[in-house]
Amino acid sequence: MTKREFTPTTEYRYNRTSPLRWILSHVLRYPLLPLGMVLTGILSSALASWSRVLPGRAFDCVLSILGLLEGPFEWFGLEAASRTLLWIALGVLATRIGQGLLTLARNAVVEFLAQRVERDARDELYVSLLGKSLTFHSRQRVGDLMARATNDVRQLNMMLSPGVNLTFDSLMGLVMPIVAIGMLQAELLLIPLVYVALFAVTLYHYTRELNPVSDALRQQFGTLNAGLAEAISGIEVVKANAQETQEQRKFAADARRFRDLFVRRGEIQARYLPFLIYAFAYAGGILQTLLLFQKGALTAGDVVAYVGLLSLLRFPTFHSLFTFTLLQIGVSSAARILAVINAETELDENETGVSKPIRGEVVFENVSFGYDGKPVLRNVSFHARPGETIAIVGQTGSGKTTLTRLIDRIYDVTEGRILVDGVDVRDWRLESLRSQISAIEQDVFLFSRSIAQNIAFGAGQQASMEEIERYACQAQAHEFIAGFPEGYDSEVGERGVALSGGQQQRIAIARAFLADPRILILDDSTSAIDSATEDEIQRAMRAVQQGRTTFIITHRLSQIRWADRILVLRRGELVDEGTHDELLARCESYRRIFARYDVDLPPLKPPPPTPPPKSGEGRDRPPSPSSFGRGGRGVRARR
Repeated sequence: MTKREFTPTTEYRYNRTSPLRWILSHVLRYPLLPLGMVLTGILSSALASWSRVLPGRAFDCVLSILGLLEGPFEWFGLEAASRTLLWIALGVLATRIGQGLLTLARNAVVEFLAQRVERDARDELYVSLLGKSLTFHSRQRVGDLMARATNDVRQLNMMLSPGVNLTFDSLMGLVMPIVAIGMLQAELLLIPLVYVALFAVTLYHYTRELNPVSDALRQQFGTLNAGLAEAISGIEVVKANAQETQEQRKFAADARRFRDLFVRRGEIQARYLPFLIYAFAYAGGILQTLLLFQKGALTAGDVVAYVGLLSLLRFPTFHSLFTFTLLQIGVSSAARILAVINAETELDENETGVSKPIRGEVVFENVSFGYDGKPVLRNVSFHARPGETIAIVGQTGSGKTTLTRLIDRIYDVTEGRILVDGVDVRDWRLESLRSQISAIEQDVFLFSRSIAQNIAFGAGQQASMEEIERYACQAQAHEFIAGFPEGYDSEVGERGVALSGGQQQRIAIARAFLADPRILILDDSTSAIDSATEDEIQRAMRAVQQGRTTFIITHRLSQIRWADRILVLRRGELVDEGTHDELLARCESYRRIFARYDVDLPPLKPPPPTPPPKSGEGRDRPPSPSSFGRGGRGVRARR
């Protein structure tokens, strides 16, 4: 079974060994629906065939009536023949009505099945993506994943309805007429059986040609969609560098490749040989019946019934072009979806692992880590006691952020081990571990929801408005939020586009405070905030940090110096650790980092007590009401 970081409470197990088995396992989750499709399909095709035989019987009856009129006048024989003709007419009407009702029932059953399979497949893919590791997601193109989650899943629906529906109808449209022909006259089976054999051979070659083109078409659609998504997501960079023309050319090139594959598929479809084979079979069948009729082996009614049954073979012939294309696209889409679901991920949720409250002790023992074989951290060892504040400093690329992401198992160590409260992080239940660790990063992500929902996100959306406002006040966010027309119900837009960088970071800080973590990770979390506001936030942070183990990554030495200990990283190695004064006295690497930012810092003083928030203390001015509304855009502060 594939490793994953998240499993829903209830989950249906599907067969993921191949695309066809996966689709079949989805269909068989609702066994009554495919059974209903089979039964209604068989009965509908049987009635359709019988409705072609009855006109032949009526033709013989009419001829018999004409024969009676030409001979001696026989009232009783004429009356019986007329009664028989009436019953045949009623039989034709009944078979047509029955066929229509059964077809309606079959279409409804298949549509229900198709909608449920689409829903289940989309849910399965979404849960699978939630369970993948960050390493997996960092290698994927969002646009391609979106194409699989939307268009490819939709193709599964189309494959079942009308694809499988018409395919099964076509199959019955071959079997039932041939059975009825055999009941008329065994000799008449020659032409239909030859046609079916040639139809199967040409269809096999057709699907062999169509398969690779359908696969390439789906892959190219994913590439096209991924390029479009990247260009739209990075529109600020595109415009800032005046690269609209280049992006337009790239999109046009992707679209041309998609068009070429679409045309190639059309060329294959244009050479669909079953059309020609059916024409020859129809002509040969009529010729055969005429010869048998001349020999007296068939009645005129048999000829009429045979031609009517032979005309039923036209339906599967012409619909097979459309239906098999849908089937091929559906299987290709299933393969693309299954490739994501079955993709290996490095981490496992460890459902049976340790699950208990965390005190906050963190120990690194000879930890090494690398991306794709490239070392990032080498032989790092240190001990953080519960409630300590640990600052991590180093040049860009020294591994500071990576080190903190190993604590909550965003990544797993390559060598060594990390202990939280004396337990290897790999032995913790992942949900229990991560729910007690909060990280505030420089690149803040806010959901396209209200401000209140974004703050409450870390608490599972269960927080009260009083709690939300209290922690927003501690993060110095309450005043600018209150300045919006809808207050805490204001929508922040996609990725928080309606807020300035400083406002985004303060909402993220409030979200972390509300989650009440035992381990707090601050990764340059106040980089977009002015110094005065930062001082206020730092006072709140120091109050919140009491009793919590805190890791701080920052370039602001005013924060670094308040740490209990400082870790100095250089090229992925821990070169020294200690207090600010100790490192300044003995560590050349630390002195170089220190000299870059501030040479003459004043001596340390105890932090003042945290004052209650006052009106007017916010330093970032909120957007005007005209520039901020539900889904509106404010002015983004330059970082």
